[in-house]
Amino acid sequence: MLKKIQEVPVKSGVVYVVDDDEAMRDSMSWLLEGNGFKVSCHESAERFLQALANTDASTAACAIFDVRLPGMSGIELQQKLAAQGHQIPIAFVTGHGEVKLAVQAIKQGAVDFLEKPFKENQICSLVENMLSKAYLEQKQNLEVQAAQTKLKTLTKREKEVLECLVKGCTNRQVGETLNISLKTVEAHRANVMDKLGVNRVASLLKLAISHQQ
Repeated sequence: MLKKIQEVPVKSGVVYVVDDDEAMRDSMSWLLEGNGFKVSCHESAERFLQALANTDASTAACAIFDVRLPGMSGIELQQKLAAQGHQIPIAFVTGHGEVKLAVQAIKQGAVDFLEKPFKENQICSLVENMLSKAYLEQKQNLEVQAAQTKLKTLTKREKEVLECLVKGCTNRQVGETLNISLKTVEAHRANVMDKLGVNRVASLLKLAISHQQ
């Protein structure tokens, strides 16, 4: 009987399994679904890409690929996803545990590379870690988008004041650089902080530096 791993929010994400072995797909699906994960199995890279194209991009996901697939290989699929800008955490599970392939996969960003047969708890822990990574990246991307949207609301002068502050200038130095009064600098800075939703200069600078376009 499978031992349930601790329930966590990541289980609302999707685990893609790409393997040409039907028995392997069934086994992986049974194992992961039995531990509360949502699973989408595919027998080829091409079928997986079709499914991914029709999936809501906001859905957190990770993928487990077999290395040797009919048509496009697992390594080639990993490369194609990277070229398309997908940031899905990927792991490889294969019965052909060649060191060269493992090294290549890891260098290209794979989270792990496991040989068949594998232990059930290894797969469950791996999937949970990958979905946690996917959720974190998704959250960070949303924060970047939100920050960039806020930055676009600034006027030209407010952006100039912000740029000076990011460089470490004091209010007086900002005024001298832009040839405006100290009172005007303070007013612009207050507007910038209000529009960006921060109440401390340190938070303002961190947001601006992290999300400048």
